[in-house]
Amino acid sequence: MMMPSIFRGSLFDDFMSNPFDSMFSTDRDLIFGNRNSNLLKTDVKEKDGNYEFDIDLPGYQKEDVSAKLEDGYLTISASRNVNNDEKDEDGNYIRRERYTGHCQRSFFVGKGVKQEDVKAKFENGILHLTVPKIEEQKLVESEKRIEIEG
Repeated sequence: MMMPSIFRGSLFDDFMSNPFDSMFSTDRDLIFGNRNSNLLKTDVKEKDGNYEFDIDLPGYQKEDVSAKLEDGYLTISASRNVNNDEKDEDGNYIRRERYTGHCQRSFFVGKGVKQEDVKAKFENGILHLTVPKIEEQKLVESEKRIEIEG
């Protein structure tokens, strides 16, 4: 059954849902639920001295995704334009929907990480990134005495 896109796929989803759910939603609902569809769902694990990121990008192609490293922040961006035109036999529109979306997420990976150290691979709608774990040099203050004259 074709429904207008304002119903998010099913007419009854809007009518059967509790209107007060959004008032009592938890952070977990916002992160893992449908309310925040622009959030790039990411798994991060530490393995063999590296951080491994698996970022879900269903429906995106490799050309839609970009990654950049700047000032210690790894930023992942994805943009998508969809145009679904369907016409009947006479050339009249039966359905015409357009979608344009952009999502972005940043992770602080350390200022010591260089662009050539980051490895990226896009496969089956998942962006796999490997970033070396670099320990930040902590500044150790040595005891410095100030001479007091008097």
